[in-house]
Amino acid sequence: MRTITARNPHDSLSFSRRHFKWPVLGKSRSHGAISGDEDYLKSSEAEEEDEAAMAFSSACPSFHSEDFVSPPLKAAAAAAAAPPPPQQQQRRRKVRTAVSRLRSALANAVAGRHRQVGLGARLTGTLYGHRRGHVHLAFQVDPRACPALLLELAAPTAALVREMASGLVRIALECERAKGAALPTPAASVAGGGGGDGGKKLLEETVWRAYCNGKSCGYAVRRECGAADWRVLRALEPVSMGAGVIPAASCGGGEGDVMYMRARFERVVGSRDSEAFYMMNPDSSGGGGGGIGGPELSVYLLRV
Repeated sequence: MRTITARNPHDSLSFSRRHFKWPVLGKSRSHGAISGDEDYLKSSEAEEEDEAAMAFSSACPSFHSEDFVSPPLKAAAAAAAAPPPPQQQQRRRKVRTAVSRLRSALANAVAGRHRQVGLGARLTGTLYGHRRGHVHLAFQVDPRACPALLLELAAPTAALVREMASGLVRIALECERAKGAALPTPAASVAGGGGGDGGKKLLEETVWRAYCNGKSCGYAVRRECGAADWRVLRALEPVSMGAGVIPAASCGGGEGDVMYMRARFERVVGSRDSEAFYMMNPDSSGGGGGGIGGPELSVYLLRV
């Protein structure tokens, strides 16, 4: 005799209901045997369908269970968990290095907006100073940039204004060559670059002897752009050319009003030890008209 064993509780339940007819309680004999059999068959079929569904659900893992992971997701998870090959790691390292270099270059470009790198042939020149103070001379590549050269002259502002009334102003600045520095050769002068004073550029000299229209007017000192200078230059940013007075309230108000004159200058480099800045005056008449224009201003730098 063969022994029938059930694999799970659902199999035993279906086996017992399949081979044994269980009476349906609550049914009256008055309905007849046919109706009772039909009800029994319907109920048994419905129960078998429920059992089959339960068996299938118990055999298959649930989509919401923790054990169920689709094969593509398993493959992707395994690929993500696996360490990248050496070539891919090197490529990622190169990309990170390139991005960091680009960021540093952009940061230096933004920071260098206020740092002078080089000079061109055309500059913006500004003469300014308090009425009872000293004259300041600033040359900028752009009105918003940091001055490439900022000098403070010992000459008072009122004296320079009187000289400008004559219509012709020549400012000559001389500096001494360092001791032991070799004189520049013609070939070196044509090559340009650093000056003959131990490689220092002419605009990097700190102390100058100043002359205005041939008369000595003390010394000029190269200085960094301070907060007071920035206030004046910021106030003059919209001005491309002209002369006037800045109210004391617009430039700090510490020493009164500030007188200024701003224009475009043409830079001419003679050698490593000589440069000149000529004011470009559009009001001056051209040709032989003989008209009288605005004041002419020239600045000469010389290392002797």
